[in-house]
Amino acid sequence: MKEYKLKINGNDYNVVINDVQESVASVEVNGSNYKVEFEKPIVKPTAIKVVKTAPAAPAVSAAAPKPAAASAPTAGGTTVSSPLPGVILEINVKEGDTVKNGEKIMVLEAMKMENVIEATADGVIKSIKVNKGDSVMEGTPLAIIG
Repeated sequence: MKEYKLKINGNDYNVVINDVQESVASVEVNGSNYKVEFEKPIVKPTAIKVVKTAPAAPAVSAAAPKPAAASAPTAGGTTVSSPLPGVILEINVKEGDTVKNGEKIMVLEAMKMENVIEATADGVIKSIKVNKGDSVMEGTPLAIIG
């Protein structure tokens, strides 16, 4: 069961996803029950393993594919992005805080597991792009470190 607080066109909605079977979800919106049908069946992974690895060495061959980055340097700093879809449970820093690479800045719940989101560079939190309780997709910018 997942619970979300959504604001759509200025209206607040409390949405609870009770069950998902292939392409049909049983949801409750502000106390009313609905069956929601998706265009394609939902694929649920059976398990997830979170492994922290050292940064990869630069590719030697120009033809080698580049791995997706969890953070990207920008003109305004380094963007820390969501590694997977989920809900923001905690925000452990505020704008202006100084952080070190690897320091816990947020907690993201994904598939009933809590995932620690760490700073990907030393610096100052220039901006936080999400709020506690927000649902985010993979690649969503979470914070900017400058």
